[in-house]
Amino acid sequence: MSEAAPAHTLAHPILTDDYATQWMGLRVLSLGEGTATVAATLRREMLNGFGIAHGGMVFAIADSAFALACNPHSPDEDQAQTITVAAGVDVNFLAPAHEGERITAIASRRAHAGRSGLYDVRVYAGTEDADHDPEAPGRLIAEFRGRSRTIPKR
Repeated sequence: MSEAAPAHTLAHPILTDDYATQWMGLRVLSLGEGTATVAATLRREMLNGFGIAHGGMVFAIADSAFALACNPHSPDEDQAQTITVAAGVDVNFLAPAHEGERITAIASRRAHAGRSGLYDVRVYAGTEDADHDPEAPGRLIAEFRGRSRTIPKR
């Protein structure tokens, strides 16, 4: 049921037990302070009845990029005692994506104050060779704005 992540996938501690992300075959292409880029290839079981990407799949890929951008990949001692989660999101679907296309989500922090943050995620559909041009990973299919909240880890 789950697929092994490709060898070039970057590590992030929140992915260790993230079975949904593993099922999607998500690859982490880059991680930075308040940024993350991820990609997954659309499989048949990710399509809706119209034969295009299910909106929930596009949302899930964007949401994973959002989570990775919100949580440090090398947390310091204080950061290790908290997690940052979604407080709310807004997503706008702009164009369809099809089976076999690669979905790339690029997340970046726009603002951060105290325990709250604001992140934008641009979602693209293209081919596997989009790796070669991170500035143009395909056509824009969705924009996602996420509001985050940092809370104590339980």
